[in-house]
Amino acid sequence: MRNRITLAAVLAAGVLALTAAPASAATAGTAAAPAGKDCGALRLTGALPAPPAGMAVQQQITVGADCKPVLGEVKLVPAAKGTAVRARAAADAGTTRQFKSWNEWFDCCNIRMTGLYTTSSWTTDGTRIGAANTDATQQWNREPWDAGWSLKAATKNTDCTTDCAASHTDAHAEFTYKGVFDVTGLWYANTQDSHIDLNADGTATCRFETATRHTFIGWNWQRGCQ
Repeated sequence: MRNRITLAAVLAAGVLALTAAPASAATAGTAAAPAGKDCGALRLTGALPAPPAGMAVQQQITVGADCKPVLGEVKLVPAAKGTAVRARAAADAGTTRQFKSWNEWFDCCNIRMTGLYTTSSWTTDGTRIGAANTDATQQWNREPWDAGWSLKAATKNTDCTTDCAASHTDAHAEFTYKGVFDVTGLWYANTQDSHIDLNADGTATCRFETATRHTFIGWNWQRGCQ
């Protein structure tokens, strides 16, 4: 029954806000638009609940042919090999939990441009969290000749790590691009945020935000947790 309830919550989750800003013409001192359909700036937010043990929940939002975000369905899929075993063992032990999230941008060729990832573990007796830890990492796509995406800034803040009713982490990453598709380094920039809540009852939730300076048809934002 608990898994059925969790599944219903997962499938009901979705993007909370979708905001697309129209493209604007280049002005003096700014980069000219690269060839192709520029869909302007985009801001997306959304949340996903923790899936059942051994499963991952994920969702994709794609920039459509009319430059509007197309919301994909929330999917439950088997967790990555090895993770399901650890998650199930943690659930059986009743004291330790593990939780991972990903927040990624892909281009129209499904090449990952930028990504923000978190890995959490926490111990609990069911009423209080004894210890909690969340790590954040970032990845980005590089091109030959020292070009491509770069990490501009990254931060991570956790409000409680010992004897907590809940532990909340905010992870933030900013990426810029200078390469084949824009030699000025002024056109592309992705900002990604992941918010992780770990609870004393062993449950967790993940919330995500992202903002882009420019987007193109076929770009897609993929997010999930397990």
